Amino acid sequence: MAGPPTSGTLFIISAPSGAGKTTLIERVHGFLPDLYFPVTMTTRAIRKDEREGVDYYFVSEEEFRRRVAAGDLVEWTTVYDKLYGVPRWELERPLAEGKDLLFDIDTKGRETIVSRYDNTVSIFIAPPSISVLEDRLKKRGANEGQDLERRLADAAGEMAQAVRYDYVVVNDRIERAFEELKEILLLERARRRGRVEGG
Repeated sequence: MAGPPTSGTLFIISAPSGAGKTTLIERVHGFLPDLYFPVTMTTRAIRKDEREGVDYYFVSEEEFRRRVAAGDLVEWTTVYDKLYGVPRWELERPLAEGKDLLFDIDTKGRETIVSRYDNTVSIFIAPPSISVLEDRLKKRGANEGQDLERRLADAAGEMAQAVRYDYVVVNDRIERAFEELKEILLLERARRRGRVEGG
């Protein structure tokens, strides 16, 4: 589904677990506060530092599947036995208002979004190597045994999809990676706004 010429831009960020995506997105949020960050729907339990409707829409599996059947989710997936999906209104309402959006999504979700919206820019955040990613996951302390193996296997599959993205940012150092990501966002926003204003 193509957006109108005056619609905003969808910036999609994907990355394997442990690549530093969350930290980079938090920095972007501080640097570009006018970017809209869509809220995802999930069936996982709310954590003590999270807020309903701000961090996620927390729903039961029954409610989630009802939303899927009603066509309320643009795309959805299962991540470690929990359901995650992007509500249609979280994309289409801000886009209609001409806002630029940034949100993180897995590689399969990216394919769905790109096929439905032509005003997308996809960015993949990659670790320098799988071995570096493994070290980062081990330092977290919560990823051990089969969980670690599963995350590394998932990461290898996700990294193989990086060639399908518009940009790949290698997060070898967080400061350098943030500068590169920031330049991409500023460049694409200026380019697309110029295209709209110039006709």
